Amino acid sequence: MRVLPVPGGIPAAVRRHGIQQAHPAGRVSLFVERQEGGEALLLFAQEELDNQRGEFRGAVEERQGVLSRREAELREIRSQTAKSAEELAALDLRCQEVTLRLSSLEEQVNERYPDVLRIGDILIDFHLRPLVGEKEESRLKELRGLLERMGDVNLTAIEESEELQKRYDFLTNQKADLESAIARLETAIEKINRASRKRFREVFDAVNGKFQEVFPHLFRGGRAHLALTDETDLLETGVEIVANPPGKKIMQNIELLSGGEKALTAVALLFAIFLVKPSPFCVLDEVDAPLDEANVGRFSEAVREMADRSQFIIVTHNQRTMEIADRLCGITMQEPGVSKLVTVNLRSTSTEKIPASPPSPAPSVDISSTAA
Repeated sequence: MRVLPVPGGIPAAVRRHGIQQAHPAGRVSLFVERQEGGEALLLFAQEELDNQRGEFRGAVEERQGVLSRREAELREIRSQTAKSAEELAALDLRCQEVTLRLSSLEEQVNERYPDVLRIGDILIDFHLRPLVGEKEESRLKELRGLLERMGDVNLTAIEESEELQKRYDFLTNQKADLESAIARLETAIEKINRASRKRFREVFDAVNGKFQEVFPHLFRGGRAHLALTDETDLLETGVEIVANPPGKKIMQNIELLSGGEKALTAVALLFAIFLVKPSPFCVLDEVDAPLDEANVGRFSEAVREMADRSQFIIVTHNQRTMEIADRLCGITMQEPGVSKLVTVNLRSTSTEKIPASPPSPAPSVDISSTAA
């Protein structure tokens, strides 16, 4: 057993227990008696101290547990503080980047749109606005495309606008003048079209009447007339020749006639036109070539009857046609590549040679008959 020291020493303990100094022998016996009582007190004190020691130890252990928890909490707080410090540093860096980006955007906006307010004044309540949805994204994309198509700001747009306005006014006046001229031309064209329709109908009816008279005279019978392909549009209509020569049962188009009948029908139409509106000259180039002898005689007779209205120049190889001419002009080629003209006036006995040349044994001659 461990004996703890008595506070104040043995004398103090003796005094506390009422031990008085006496005779030495008596003091010894009394001391022995008291010594046993002191040991009991010491044991009691020892127990009390042990109890206090246990309480103190429990308190210390409890305090150590609280200290451990506080240290764990402190470590957690320090960890959170370090993490928050890192996040704060990242946020500071992000804030600096956003600030630089904002400054750059403000400079770009101010350069591109100098009349617009500061971007900070416009976006001051941006965080209070509702979130951007699909509709806003679509509108933003549309506006960006519009800005891209618009291009950079043209500083000379006002001057260009004034020049374009002058150009527009000039072209507007020109357009008005052209429209006025077109209206006048349309009026004139309509007037001309009306006159043309009237004149065409009058001439067509007159020529058709004469054609119906000349055709039977040339063919010694038969019938013929002119027909319009489109009665409703006299300016665009075609003219069809319908003929019925003697011996034919039905009226038929000129395309169905023979070559001689076609030629004589064309001559009848030509003479009908000349009867309506004569011309000073009429040139016929081998018109009588497809005609037989009987029709050549009728053709020659008709030419002679028409000679008092027009002067006919006929190119022919037919001798019967030459007989009605007042003057014959022959073309001969005495030498290859050299043509010479020989004229003969059938109304006189004189013969003119232009130029004079010896007779050719077998010349090739084209004869032209001229009615004066």
